[in-house]
Amino acid sequence: MNFKELLRFLGELQQNNSKEWMDANRKRYQQLRKEFIAWLDDIDRSLAEIDDGYYPTPGKKGINRINNNLMFHPNKPIYKDHFAAGLDKAPGTGDFYVEIGLQGSLFAGGIWRPEPKTLRSIREAIDYDGEEFQKILNKRSFKALFGDLYEDEKLTTAPKGFQKDHPYIDLLRNKSFGVVHRFSNEEVFQPDFKDKLIKVYLEMLPFRRYLNKAITV
Repeated sequence: MNFKELLRFLGELQQNNSKEWMDANRKRYQQLRKEFIAWLDDIDRSLAEIDDGYYPTPGKKGINRINNNLMFHPNKPIYKDHFAAGLDKAPGTGDFYVEIGLQGSLFAGGIWRPEPKTLRSIREAIDYDGEEFQKILNKRSFKALFGDLYEDEKLTTAPKGFQKDHPYIDLLRNKSFGVVHRFSNEEVFQPDFKDKLIKVYLEMLPFRRYLNKAITV
C-alpha cells in the first residue's frame, strides 16, 4: 500500500471537498481504495494466524465509506479525511478499528456508546469481576500503548442500580469503553508498520475479549 499517495490524495480531497472534484478523480480514488482493501486483506490473514478467536473480516466487508453521514452531521464536509475499517467484526461484538488519515493514524477497539441493554451488560460484568478488568487496564505494557480509557461522556453519579461507593464506580460511570493508540504518519511509512499494528492488536486483545464476553455471555 502506497500510504504516501493515499495521504496526498486525502490532502487534495480536503482542499477540494466536493462531489465534482471526487467525480473528476474517481479512478484515482478507486485505485487507492482497491490497494487499501488488499492491505486490509493481508492484515486480516495475519491476525487470523495469531489469534485463534479471530473473526475473519475481508477488506471489502471491513472498510468504511469515505462519505460522511450528512443526515446526522450536516455541518461536516462531504468526504472524510481518512480511510478506515473495522476488523475482527464478529456479529454483536466490538471490532478492531484501523484509521489512516491526515491527522495521523490510529488503532482502536472496544465498545462506543452501546445501546442501554449492552451497556448494562458491561456494567454488570464490572460489578461481578471488576478486579479482572482493572488488572487489564493497569498492566504496564497496556498503559504504555493506550494510557487510560478513551475520554468520552460519563455519568456524573452512579448508574441506576449501583452504589455511589462501588469500588469500581469510576469505570461504571463510563458510557463508552474503548482505547486508542495513535501513530504519526512518519511511522505509517516505515517498513515495520505492520509489526506495530500486530503488537497493538495483541496488547488490546484481553481488553476486547473482556468486553465481548460481557455482552455475549
